[in-house]
Amino acid sequence: MILEAAMLQVKPGMEEDFEEAFRKASGIISSMRGYITHELQRCMEEQEKYLLLVKWETLEDHTVGFRESIEYQEWKKLLHHFYDPFPIVEHFEKVL
Repeated sequence: MILEAAMLQVKPGMEEDFEEAFRKASGIISSMRGYITHELQRCMEEQEKYLLLVKWETLEDHTVGFRESIEYQEWKKLLHHFYDPFPIVEHFEKVL
């Protein structure tokens, strides 16, 4: 299992619209092969900052299976226009 982590900086004033779009997009990601679970956390100090955590069975389930899919195009259409700057996505594996 790997953990995908992305700090999402949403354009100010677009937080509610982003959260609604993310609810729709959640159905897309949760239907993908290798998907385990995900959660979206909102920063308490900065209202426009979110942390996205997604668990995948393998790195390739995310980087190839999801990102190279038709479904990813819909994900992008729903969410990518909210970000400024565009987020850096990192992957982690459990050590302990």
